[in-house]
Amino acid sequence: MFDQPDIICIVDDDAAVLKALRRLLRSAGMQTILFEDPRLFLQHAKDHLVALAIIDIWMPELNGLEVQRLLHEIAPSTPAIMMTGRNDPGTNRIALAQGAVAFFAKPFDDTLFLEAIRGALPA
Repeated sequence: MFDQPDIICIVDDDAAVLKALRRLLRSAGMQTILFEDPRLFLQHAKDHLVALAIIDIWMPELNGLEVQRLLHEIAPSTPAIMMTGRNDPGTNRIALAQGAVAFFAKPFDDTLFLEAIRGALPA
């Protein structure tokens, strides 16, 4: 397994969201790998250590809850932060019950988001 402990993977089918999040995380000194296709992310997670996954809930191929569940099977120790443009308390509960360390509805407060990321990253 290729070890990149400081890399944060972001999974979202919206290229504009990916670009904005990469810019935000770079401004905080964090490195990212972006995935528009959740299947490519899961393949990456099989072969690489992922420090943190940030996963959108509503994607056409696989929804974020499925991606989160499959990630947990592949790499049970990888923390996940879930995000969505459609805030649904039921989805929030499921994501947290499946082990998400945080859940954010878009648009979210950048400071709180970065705090959650820092708190989720391995020390």
